[in-house]
Amino acid sequence: MALPGHANVVIVGGGIAGCSIAYHLTRIGITDVVLLERKQLTCGTTWHAAGLVGQLRATRNLTELAKYTADLYHSLEAETGQATGFKQNGSISVAKTAARLEELKRGASMGKTFGLRIDELTPGEIKERWPLLEVGDVVGGIFLPKDGQTNPIDTTQALAKGAKQRGAKIFENTKVERIRVEQGRAVGVETESGYIAADTVVLCAGMWSHRLAADINVALPLHAAEHFYIVTEPIDGLPGNLPVLRVQDECAYYKEDAGKLLMGCFEPVAKPWGMQGIPESFCFDSLPEDYDHFEPILEAAVRRVPALGAAGIALFFNGPESFTPDDRYHIGEAPEVRDLFVATGFNSVGIAASGGVGKVVADWIRDRRPPLDLADVDIRRVVPFQANQRYLRDRTTETLGLLYAMHWPYYQYATARGVRRTPLHDRLVAAGACMGETAGWERPNWYSTPGSSPCYEYSYGRQNWFDACRAECEAVRDAVALFDQTCFAKFIVQGRDACAVLNRLSTANVDVPPGRIVYTQWLNDRAGIEADLTITRLAEREYMVVTSAICQTRDLAWLHRAIEAQPDAHCTVTDVTSGIAMLGIMGPRSRELLQAASGADLSNETHPFGRSREIEIGYARVRASRITYVGELGWELYLPAEHCLDVYEQLLAAGAPLGLTHAGYHAMGACRVEKGYKHWSHDIGDEDTPLDAGLGFTVAWDKPGGFVGREALLAQKAAGPLKRRLVHVMLDDASDSAPLLYHEEPLVRDGVIVGSIRSGAWGHRLGRSIGMGYVTCDDGVAAEWLESGRWEVEVACRRHSCRVQLQPWYDPRNERIRS
Repeated sequence: MALPGHANVVIVGGGIAGCSIAYHLTRIGITDVVLLERKQLTCGTTWHAAGLVGQLRATRNLTELAKYTADLYHSLEAETGQATGFKQNGSISVAKTAARLEELKRGASMGKTFGLRIDELTPGEIKERWPLLEVGDVVGGIFLPKDGQTNPIDTTQALAKGAKQRGAKIFENTKVERIRVEQGRAVGVETESGYIAADTVVLCAGMWSHRLAADINVALPLHAAEHFYIVTEPIDGLPGNLPVLRVQDECAYYKEDAGKLLMGCFEPVAKPWGMQGIPESFCFDSLPEDYDHFEPILEAAVRRVPALGAAGIALFFNGPESFTPDDRYHIGEAPEVRDLFVATGFNSVGIAASGGVGKVVADWIRDRRPPLDLADVDIRRVVPFQANQRYLRDRTTETLGLLYAMHWPYYQYATARGVRRTPLHDRLVAAGACMGETAGWERPNWYSTPGSSPCYEYSYGRQNWFDACRAECEAVRDAVALFDQTCFAKFIVQGRDACAVLNRLSTANVDVPPGRIVYTQWLNDRAGIEADLTITRLAEREYMVVTSAICQTRDLAWLHRAIEAQPDAHCTVTDVTSGIAMLGIMGPRSRELLQAASGADLSNETHPFGRSREIEIGYARVRASRITYVGELGWELYLPAEHCLDVYEQLLAAGAPLGLTHAGYHAMGACRVEKGYKHWSHDIGDEDTPLDAGLGFTVAWDKPGGFVGREALLAQKAAGPLKRRLVHVMLDDASDSAPLLYHEEPLVRDGVIVGSIRSGAWGHRLGRSIGMGYVTCDDGVAAEWLESGRWEVEVACRRHSCRVQLQPWYDPRNERIRS
């Protein structure tokens, strides 16, 4: 069969992800699909995967994708006639420590909000389901009865067969040499056998994806690492229905395989592979054995499953799998190139993820928008530096092992650190800062007190920085604190039509006098929140857009594409994040400090809330914007990076008699949850509307020209009482033993789960464990309904009484920020 000259969609890569996307495209009626595989289907990573199909993931939507995958694999053989080897034998995860058991129980509680059945198990019940297991030091576990396992090669062939039955064409031994890009769009692929034009290109080339993307200046960070497992000789009496077993405290997993036992591992220090490139001949290849590397895991496994010690090893396998810097896969349209989609970097969960990924990527290609909130895995979360090969190599030594490590709250990566540092980095470290990392930025999470070490001691309860964070929050409340917010992304938008472009994007009206700050959202056409940010008008034709560090790539791409949608617009955008430092001066004495340092009049009459102007501090001109993310009187200071040290020193000197304190992002996070300030990707996302989130006050319903998403938002408003709303939650227990809320804990009204937590923290200004989350009610979420119910939050399978209301708990009248 000859290659066609054109296809609607060309898919690069014949692993399980590429075949799933082809299958799902044809299922929704897009049948002019060509899939190209450099050698043979599955020959890269898919063929040697362990084939585990687990469903519980870190977020609701990722769990939904995994649940869909299991359902798809269950029915695939009947649909296509191709055997898949799928069996739904369940999975067990066991805990050796109380901390691991709490992690598992928190996951079990989270799963309840997704409708996922998860059973708690005692050590004895684990032994009943897995008779070969030594449980003397096991403290408990969980069982997911609808998890299972499948044969990766057969399942991929079934997906490919289903795609071909509906018209897709699959070409093996057809290497894609380059993706062709013209005027910022992917228009086809160049192969050894000729060129194929395409309306859409999908890159699913596994560990080859990084190079193909780099050739066209697309950042697609992933790196291969060696992954080890053994398969025993047949074991007499081995039950054929054994659940998949995970002993994460020993980095190991086990599955029954045709009367044999497969045991694999995710060791703490991994071995990156392929730094010098992947051999051209690579096809169904394995890597050299490294028994010394695997031996510590195997020794623990023999103690855990003594039958392993008596069984011979039939296969010692080592093969490469791709890992990303944050252990989340990459899907979606590349921000750098239109019509180029990616689905790659699956971090050893590609078999369990690919069914759902195929469905959502196919829908995304058809509709040119994600079908649900996929921010955790959206390629637009990537920052360009992350494609750096040395960075990827260093981070990959850690990320493989993190799959089975404890998933601690506030965990900080240990590898590939120090990538992006603010001008104050060394000064803040000297002041006791414990640095965390976000989007590569080193930023102070908390400051150690004299005699303590600025290092994390992780737990699910109060970690070792709890008291330091409390002191920082109290300084924000009672005196004044300094935050280094330089990591925030900053864009300058200029031109004759800058106002029109931004006004079309924004829910609020940004056609304001120069010096005004506007808090706003950018919506999609369904009224979902794509961005949450501030826009300051600097001059008639110039604005500054400020957003969070994690949204730098995403929001910049959204802005660029809004400008592209208006080809006659005179408007440019410049990312000035690296050149502009940003300091937050927050607290009731912030006015005193800044007036002392600058000599400027910062009274309410001269500088009210929501205004921005330039003042002088030291030898610099500084833009002082009166706004806050912590719920206190305060200013954000924007200044050229080269002036940052001078201004910092002036602020320290002026602040010394006022009790100026350094404060970090843990304090900022606690304060913003108390005040009810939303965080994009936690409390709001592209499936949440401003009305859902209590942000209707930002909407200028009748501004000239409207805004993207207005029609959908009007329809929601006209539909009557809101059935889903963001609420503020406070536990009744104020004791030191009160549990901390983090994410996705179920919210229970009168014994029925009606929602879940999105963000949680300990509110030091309130003295309680608090959170924000969404609840639903078919008759409408109203204050009366909230007040009439008996409310609880479920944490690690235990329910705790709480209060729920629509208003934030701290300063709901905004009196402190306007003081």
